[in-house]
Amino acid sequence: MTWAFKRQAFYLVVVLAVFLFFLFLFLRPYFNQAPSCIDNKQNGNEEGVDCGGICSRACASQVSDISVLWARAFRVVPGRYNAVAYIQNQNKNAAIFKIHYKFRFADKDNLYIGSREGDTFIPPSGRFAIFEPAINLGNSIPVFTTLEFTEKPIFVQVPEDKIKELQISVGDIALTGEDISPVITTIIKNNSLFNIPEVKVVAILYNASGNAINASSTYLDSLSGGVTVPLSFTWPEPFTEKVVSKEIIPMFNIFSVKFN
Repeated sequence: MTWAFKRQAFYLVVVLAVFLFFLFLFLRPYFNQAPSCIDNKQNGNEEGVDCGGICSRACASQVSDISVLWARAFRVVPGRYNAVAYIQNQNKNAAIFKIHYKFRFADKDNLYIGSREGDTFIPPSGRFAIFEPAINLGNSIPVFTTLEFTEKPIFVQVPEDKIKELQISVGDIALTGEDISPVITTIIKNNSLFNIPEVKVVAILYNASGNAINASSTYLDSLSGGVTVPLSFTWPEPFTEKVVSKEIIPMFNIFSVKFN
């Protein structure tokens, strides 16, 4: 091996070493990234891939399915109906920001007569209602109503203290004009220090057997902390059954609330 060849080999080794050094510096951040909730890996204290632990998204193994307890269509005027699905989320500290659903309606022969699609949030821990107004079914009469969620739910963990603080109370519920043009009046109060935007309130009426016989809804642009608001629900036709109990359900997306 000649001296010139040895010198060339030495220079080549030096250049290669410098190249490998800079390559190492360039690639090092990719091999030493801290665990995150968006790296498609189960790392850190995660209980699944990018879920559980420090991640806001709950793992599928940590949550129960949403339960549809019942779904019905209530006549407003001939040919027009309001649809209601009564839902239960058994997950105490997990909610859904947005999920797509679909109502389907069938007549007494179980023949399809129409549908209505929409999006909703799912609040944590408890029962609530999905309400779709003014569904035009023509001359068909909906006897069977179903609701299904048409996409996989993504549950997000919600701090327990936030759930406890966000309390809305309902009081002074009164029904008048039941045999002519029914009206329900009530008041709701935001007992927290949070400003709650886009509050939807559903009223459901029950007969002596505990079955829902009608429903209505109203909407508030916002409900500030400590504020009490009067509400009313109206129906253009009298009820076909005696109202024995009334349920008022205030609903809001817990991920949208802001501290005053």
